[in-house]
Amino acid sequence: MVTKASSAPPFSFPRLTLTVAAVALAVLPSVRGSTNGDDFLGVGAVSRSLGGNGSAAPQDALSAVSLNPAGLSFLPGDADSEADVSITIFVPDISATVGLLSAKSGAKTYLVPSLGVARPLGRKNSPWQYGFGFYGLAGAGVNYNDSVLSGTLGATPYPLVAGGYTQFETIELAPSLSYRISSQLSLGAAIDLDYGRLDLGGPTRTGIGVGAQPGVIYRPSEDLYFGISYLSPKPITYKSVVDFSGNGKLDNLELEAPQQWAFGAALKIPSSSLLIMADARWVNWGGAPGYKDFGWQNAWVYGTGVQFDAIPKKLVLRAGYTFGGNPVTTDNGFNGTGTPANVTDVQGNYVNNYYYQTFRIVGFPAIVENHLSFGLSYTFDNRSSLEIGYTHSFKFTVSEHGLNVLGAPTTISSTLSEDSYEVGYRYRF
Repeated sequence: MVTKASSAPPFSFPRLTLTVAAVALAVLPSVRGSTNGDDFLGVGAVSRSLGGNGSAAPQDALSAVSLNPAGLSFLPGDADSEADVSITIFVPDISATVGLLSAKSGAKTYLVPSLGVARPLGRKNSPWQYGFGFYGLAGAGVNYNDSVLSGTLGATPYPLVAGGYTQFETIELAPSLSYRISSQLSLGAAIDLDYGRLDLGGPTRTGIGVGAQPGVIYRPSEDLYFGISYLSPKPITYKSVVDFSGNGKLDNLELEAPQQWAFGAALKIPSSSLLIMADARWVNWGGAPGYKDFGWQNAWVYGTGVQFDAIPKKLVLRAGYTFGGNPVTTDNGFNGTGTPANVTDVQGNYVNNYYYQTFRIVGFPAIVENHLSFGLSYTFDNRSSLEIGYTHSFKFTVSEHGLNVLGAPTTISSTLSEDSYEVGYRYRF
């Protein structure tokens, strides 16, 4: 598999929705975010400040639509409607080593827009609540085109790596609905419409995936919440996107956003104005086409978030920690010598083992595990507030060794860390 060089390419709901949607589509080629695998760590400034946690007690419309739609029935505050707009500024630090050669991926700052809306369906205080979300959902990629990794294996015509340029992103539209059965129980569901874009160093291909996210929240008391949600798989086939087998023909690649189960709990401590939440999420990377083909394994993601009303109805402080197991497995002892037997089957296409390994280790190093987040909200009046957040994903390295195409012992490794900055605005009415 050989990749070629490429360049990365007054207030009203209808007007706001169309404006943010247009901006989001315009910046789609640069969508990224602090990640578990290639999934973003929460959507919007509030959720990300809490480490992407909140399946039992979403704190804004964006959190509810993306984490658990049943949360639309139990949003905090006195207003029954709200709109949330957020921008995440994402700065990754990626590097790779192949044999004796090391390089940093081309530096770039990415923008992730998001919009969330929640309103009663019908009359005020209706048990039905509808929501809408439009946001960046997933992303990954590297650019080693102008580095030593874009060269060849010594004096041979064989490229040093496959996957030296990759860009993948998904943006999601999620209309949602919840029904409050009682003051203790709510059911909800979202229809997830995903628009994906994939560039593996050749033509850029796009596709549409469709899925659903049902959820339930049970509140046995005013201060205790439990939540469960399920995210169905969303497959997208990118047609004629890359030549896997090196025969001059572009092959298809199916990438399926994996099914997930999320479990959450939250506890309010009124005497200290404190909200504590904990989430656990199971992600079926190992069963999703595309990811399983490149050696990803299922992962559990665990996290906790805390929220403190430092100045009641004025200043809210937040922090979160999340650990997500690295889904990218290693394959020490791989044999990439140029014999017909040393290949890996990727959806019916046979890829030389060495290039298979460089593609998945160098091209998609979605490996960070530990994430720490902070943020705050400042309320100007009863209607509007400013949300600010910061997330750091700590440096992590994955490494493996084997034989390259020429039979020489080779070590392949990638290192990734991430920083992101969030700014959001919430309007209640």
